[in-house]
Amino acid sequence: MTKESTASGVEDVRREPVTFQVEGVPLVGELFLPADYDESGTPLAGVVCAGTWTSVRQQMTDRYAQKLAAEGLAALSFDFRTYGESGGEPRQIESPQMKARDIIAATEFLGTREEVAADRIGGMAICASAGYMAHAIGQGAALKAFVTSAAWLHDPTTVGLMYGGDEGVQKRIDAGLAARERFRSTGEVEYVPAESPEDPDAAMVGVEFYEREDRGNLPEWTNRFAVMQWLEWLTFDALAPARSVGVPSMFIHSDDAALPDNVRRFHAAVSGPKTLCWMEGEHTEFYDHDPLVTYAARAAAGHLRTALGA
Repeated sequence: MTKESTASGVEDVRREPVTFQVEGVPLVGELFLPADYDESGTPLAGVVCAGTWTSVRQQMTDRYAQKLAAEGLAALSFDFRTYGESGGEPRQIESPQMKARDIIAATEFLGTREEVAADRIGGMAICASAGYMAHAIGQGAALKAFVTSAAWLHDPTTVGLMYGGDEGVQKRIDAGLAARERFRSTGEVEYVPAESPEDPDAAMVGVEFYEREDRGNLPEWTNRFAVMQWLEWLTFDALAPARSVGVPSMFIHSDDAALPDNVRRFHAAVSGPKTLCWMEGEHTEFYDHDPLVTYAARAAAGHLRTALGA
């Protein structure tokens, strides 16, 4: 296990590469621990960290995991199936259902680590993983607390707001169905850019975070989106499991982040103890801008420590 230095130069975390399995596929990640963790001491509360759609862990999840470890938690950051260093074919498959199962597997894995108290594990979801993690909780993931940062929570009634209305949604669904049939017939996977400054067929258009090499355009990231996944993504209902979320939950968001009214709707529907933590910042600034990320991570850590008895 190696030590990690923060921007301030203070060595405050330790990190270890890890690999675990889900449905026979290896998932690769890193476990972050406080620098002063004592292997002979009491196991720590743990947190599974998950990132945005199309992302790899180096873009934002590692950053949150490091900060949570500096706050005294054992934090797992990992690549979903078909992304980054994790296995799975075809590559760059954006499947909310599959990613929910990956989160369940990550929670189970973290509970096997001797550094972690298996009955004190929470979840930290950034952007689209908020919906994936909520579904995982609804499906029985052993997460005892839940935090989101800049949650992307769409449902079929609001997804058109982001994709050009009903016409834009249907255009992408039609393209996805054609691509899925092509894959079934030939094995060929059709891709478009995950992000482009100007290509209208890209999954995201004009999202600066993914264009800048000093932000999200990292060597570990592959700028592709499998067109055949449009149907599953656009019909995904991230709001549906809200009432099944009975664990203490915190929603960190802003009016300038994506779909703030949906975050309020989700918060209102959650059945367990819940907190809205409203900040100021554009959506992608919650991925990598300080001091915003530090504020968000500290708020999340406080919530998790209280909810998990850390």
